[in-house]
Amino acid sequence: MPQHEIKNCPRCGRTFECKLGSILLCQCSEIKLTQEERALIQTQYQDCLCIQCLKVLKEQVKIEK
Repeated sequence: MPQHEIKNCPRCGRTFECKLGSILLCQCSEIKLTQEERALIQTQYQDCLCIQCLKVLKEQVKIEK
């Protein structure tokens, strides 16, 4: 049985559904992150982020290059 969990984004506080048990259905699978982007995000956050924050952080990495 898939594990779904209601979480609060540690960056913005937005509530979202994490679908770790069905990762291909999870909102985070909508965005492709490079290894560099993942590494940067992992240094700042230890838990799942909402899709909106993932998109913002991805853009920030592009701008900082």
